[in-house]
Amino acid sequence: MNTYALITGASKGIGRALALQLAKKGYPVLLVARSKDELQALATEIITIYQVQARWLAIDLSDSHASEKVVNWCTDNSYAVSVLINNAGYGLWGSFENVDIEGQLNVIGLNINALIKLTHGFIPLLKQQPKAYILNVGSTAAYQAVPTLAVYSATKAFVLSFTRALRYELKGSVISVSCLSPGPTDTGFAHRAGLDAFADLAAKFNMQPEEVAAIGLKGLFNKKAEIVPGLLNKLSVTGARLLPKALIEKIGGDLYKSK
Repeated sequence: MNTYALITGASKGIGRALALQLAKKGYPVLLVARSKDELQALATEIITIYQVQARWLAIDLSDSHASEKVVNWCTDNSYAVSVLINNAGYGLWGSFENVDIEGQLNVIGLNINALIKLTHGFIPLLKQQPKAYILNVGSTAAYQAVPTLAVYSATKAFVLSFTRALRYELKGSVISVSCLSPGPTDTGFAHRAGLDAFADLAAKFNMQPEEVAAIGLKGLFNKKAEIVPGLLNKLSVTGARLLPKALIEKIGGDLYKSK
């Protein structure tokens, strides 16, 4: 293939799995994340195993000018992009009033602002291709308010709503837009969010990133609007849609309450 797939948050977890699986499909990849060493190691692995090009850019996407730098990196190097995967994101656990406000704003900056800026910057480039795809990685938390993960769940609700609206706006164009909403997945998310106390509970429900990535890519290339991997996650989303919101919020609040 002559066009690249760009993946943010590519150094670990679902992003890493997406990059490897896209490379296996023959896509040269553009890897974006904060960790230079992890990106370099992944690029070397992809080149060695799949013999496709792998370029990387170490950058903190929560920085206000980072998204523009990523777009410029692609245009300056003539990287033709046909797949954009907005995977980078994280959350912080705890009562909203007790969690550092700068940290909460940083969550918004990465989960929303960076995604919006990257998507806006890449749409003109994606439209230059015969077929193009955008995959925004949300969460099952997008379907309900989650006490103690209030800002995180709100950002993912934004991602889901934005994806559906953008999908409609781009209907009839060469770009298909999808939202992947995983549930608990065996990544570094829980540790960064401060959820280590719930590790044993999460282990009972975790999916593996490789499985989530495979389902996500299948849904993306089949042009599905919403992709929810795993039977339990589908049931959770259905319950969030059908059951009273107060009940769903109580379940979520009890599940993640301080131990």
